[in-house]
Amino acid sequence: MPDVDRDRAWLLTVDGAPQSYVDLDEPTHLEFEYTRRLGHVLDIVAEPGRPLDVLHLGGGALTLPRYVTATRPGSRQDVVEFDRGLLDLVAEHLPVPPRAGVELHAADAREWLEAAPDDSADVLVADVFGGSRVPAAVTSLAYVQEAARVLRGDGVYLANLADAAPFAFLRSQLANLAEVFEELVLIAEPAVLRGRRFGNAVLAAAHRPLDLSALARRTASDAFPARVVHGPGLRRLVGDAHPVRDEDAVPSPEPPEGAFGVG
Repeated sequence: MPDVDRDRAWLLTVDGAPQSYVDLDEPTHLEFEYTRRLGHVLDIVAEPGRPLDVLHLGGGALTLPRYVTATRPGSRQDVVEFDRGLLDLVAEHLPVPPRAGVELHAADAREWLEAAPDDSADVLVADVFGGSRVPAAVTSLAYVQEAARVLRGDGVYLANLADAAPFAFLRSQLANLAEVFEELVLIAEPAVLRGRRFGNAVLAAAHRPLDLSALARRTASDAFPARVVHGPGLRRLVGDAHPVRDEDAVPSPEPPEGAFGVG
């Protein structure tokens, strides 16, 4: 769907739910709040402009790969998207510029990750949704361990999830990450954290400290400011949640009617 307010901007919907927004003339424009938060983390994982090797699980309309190409020229990026028809649609109507360093792979995210080489990515971005839910295959501790194996020692894991109070799913995902990574950060709107509505939560994990002050400044300046939660506050949120075994893994909860509707 074209955006009537921006000349070459497009909204991609999947099964009626907004999935991606792309401005072909301004790839640094991130329309969706959760995408901006992912972009904020991508901005602070390394010095400005430094090229990165990025693995994206979940492709959509390639919003974040375009952002990385624009902000970190010379980056090498792999995008893994299960829906080949979606990849073909985006390649035809919203193509990535030639020589952008973005390789597209029509494959299952978990299977592709398990076959990926050790220490091959600076950043792994997980934005994997089957319709409006995160598939069970990417919600277990074993999946997180594979992600950590593929990341370099100073690499950063990023994920977009969605949940609502009492946050059973979100807490389990935080427990998975806390089992593997030393540093853990959650970014979400206060209304979501207070249990007032269903919404997105961006998670960042690493073996090294992240620049939380810079991240907090960026998230606070957004049109819909978000909180950066870490340390004791995050441990309280995790509470008694345990990591999830593959055999116990479940998809993220079904969003309530209209939670991510268009308009």
